[in-house]
Amino acid sequence: MIDLAIDAARQAGAFLKESLGHVRAVETKEGEARNLVSDIDRESERRIIAMIRGRYPGHGILAEESGGSAATADTLWVIDPLDGTTNFLHGLPIFCVTIGIHHRGVPVAGVVYDPNLDELFTAERGSGAYLNGRRLAVSGASTLIGSLLVTGFPYDIARNPDRAVERFNAFLMEAQGIRRLGSAALDLCYVAAGRLDGFWEVNLHPWDMAAGVVLVEEAGGKVSDFAGAPTTIHQPQVLASNGRIHDAMVRVLARAGGQ
Repeated sequence: MIDLAIDAARQAGAFLKESLGHVRAVETKEGEARNLVSDIDRESERRIIAMIRGRYPGHGILAEESGGSAATADTLWVIDPLDGTTNFLHGLPIFCVTIGIHHRGVPVAGVVYDPNLDELFTAERGSGAYLNGRRLAVSGASTLIGSLLVTGFPYDIARNPDRAVERFNAFLMEAQGIRRLGSAALDLCYVAAGRLDGFWEVNLHPWDMAAGVVLVEEAGGKVSDFAGAPTTIHQPQVLASNGRIHDAMVRVLARAGGQ
């Protein structure tokens, strides 16, 4: 299945790159002016789903733009056909295609393809994480002041859900630096690759992290909720790190969250 995921991600990524600057229609979603979808998102998703349906018609699919189907199937494909839509619409080349594969509720494989850098991140449960065939490992950073962190802001940031602003400010005071790329899937990949040391965000959707969590864990990192407890892609909080700074990040999140 991962071979199909790789093929689908590469083909969809090539379509995204070719489509830069050629968007015909943009709409808002969920009543949020910051939450955008374009005809390119939808066409990318259509192509990916067609490839999966052609090979595995009985599998379930959970996709950002078209929702879910065959949700009771043992195998579920979780798809974001364009993670980083706002970047894409502004011509900022930080976006990707992400496909996660779950079996009976367990994440078993993930593929993330960045067509701008031609970087293919892949992972299978128990087999490691890879970037263009090279094995990945998380960083060795052991302190927050020596760590480069990354986060994202929910579309409803004006409402400050889950004290997102306070938590961001707290990490500003503790970390070496913080980045905001605009693609949660690439945030997770970069933690897996050791480029970044930790990531946190609220109000993510399953397709934002279905592939990335497998990559982080297979690269030797840790994924949890903000309290450090086991979590799933269906929970709104995600904390991912190299493992060494995880407890320190939990403490900052708790303090800034009023806990």
